[in-house]
Amino acid sequence: MLTAKGAATRDRIVAAAAAEIRERGITAVKLDDIGRRSRTGKSQLFHYFPDGKEQLLLAVAEREAEQVLEDQEPHLGQLTSWDAWREWRDVVVEKYRRQGVHCPLGVLITEIGRHTPAAQTVTRQLLAQWQRRLELGIEQMKAAGEIRADVDPARASAALIAAIQGGVAILMSSGSATHLEYALDLCLDYLSAS
Repeated sequence: MLTAKGAATRDRIVAAAAAEIRERGITAVKLDDIGRRSRTGKSQLFHYFPDGKEQLLLAVAEREAEQVLEDQEPHLGQLTSWDAWREWRDVVVEKYRRQGVHCPLGVLITEIGRHTPAAQTVTRQLLAQWQRRLELGIEQMKAAGEIRADVDPARASAALIAAIQGGVAILMSSGSATHLEYALDLCLDYLSAS
């Protein structure tokens, strides 16, 4: 069990590693870079992550996964009206617009997940949780007669996530959130079509 000071130091190391990876890519980041940014020495890095970089990368993956869902609250848990869906859409677009190329999920999927099998598991779990939360909103709206009876909530929620990630990938490479906005708008139009 970590002390409050130890937990704060560990969190600072994970946050520094995440920031370094988002800015420079996983292959360019060295433990010295993370130590410098987190104001910790190698002995502290190995104290909190005795298995080395792989263990640290898994901690970063877990942190980034949590952040993706936290950034969408409370909207993600309240998708019971079209106003709520539109508010969620606006929050998602604005979040990614602000983050630009420094997207936590982009890092998780394109950087850490490719290099760390355990992080792939974290990514799968995140996507399953995210999809399930969207699916619940679709199911509730469908039960209320607000979404067509022929809409499959599992498929529609998976498509929403794919639309977001496709739009984010384009945003990260072009700097424009237009594709993300259009993709989400089309998905919501599909759901609301009578």
